Amino acid sequence: MTPVLEKPLQLEWRWTNLTWLGLLIIVCYAPVLKALAGSWDDPDMGHGYFVPLAAGFIVWQKREALLAIKPKPNWWGLVLVMIGGLQLILATLGVEIFLSRSAFVITLTGVVWLLGGNQMLKQLAFPLFLLLFMIQIPSIIFYRITFKLQILASQLAYWALSVIDIPVLREGNILELPTRRLSVVEACSGIRSLLTLTFLTLIYGYFFEKRTWLRALLFAATIPIAIAANAGRITITGIMSQVQPELAEGFFHETTGIVVFFVALLLLVIFHRLTVRTVKFVNARRQAA
Repeated sequence: MTPVLEKPLQLEWRWTNLTWLGLLIIVCYAPVLKALAGSWDDPDMGHGYFVPLAAGFIVWQKREALLAIKPKPNWWGLVLVMIGGLQLILATLGVEIFLSRSAFVITLTGVVWLLGGNQMLKQLAFPLFLLLFMIQIPSIIFYRITFKLQILASQLAYWALSVIDIPVLREGNILELPTRRLSVVEACSGIRSLLTLTFLTLIYGYFFEKRTWLRALLFAATIPIAIAANAGRITITGIMSQVQPELAEGFFHETTGIVVFFVALLLLVIFHRLTVRTVKFVNARRQAA
């Protein structure tokens, strides 16, 4: 009977210590986590609420595989935990928001590596990576990307409106139309839909595609699709403003953004299915040859 009792005792010790360590990390990072959750009220980070839920669901789906892994602690994980702690201290002293929040993910990754070893880390690599999407990118990078997206969206909308013979004059991120001036502000840059679409693409690729190269292709495809969709939204706004200027703002403008986002998501799914069919067709031709 002794060998039978040994295993449950070891598992109980393992999960008890893991729970205590998890609580200790939460206590240490409590102020950071509170501020992090508060940042999700920002319209650009609305998807942040779903990131920990999605990561947790993926871990739950892997529960049997995780329980079957025999833990082989790796001391390199302790080094990563120390790096995360040092980063938190430096970020707190320097009031660097991104570094303090990303330190939590680094510390969590180090704990998994330390207690579970290489195999456990490999199993949890994707949900740990997903957690980065709940953190706002550094402001200096965010505004640089946003400005470039504003200009690009303005250029594409200008080209589209010109093609359909609507008189338009572009000056930077401002479009001068016969009846209205459209200003492509930060909220219309497309950064919001790009961040959310990228996160959803990773989730979609994880559940509906097993090939790594095709997941990477889907991830890359979100950028042009999101940019094109946002330019389409601005173009539609420009067209409707010529019909009725009031339609360029308010409820209609917000509704258009939601519809265009779902259209972009649909385009991504269509792109995936077409790519899969193309790969099957090419493979079939090769086998026939």
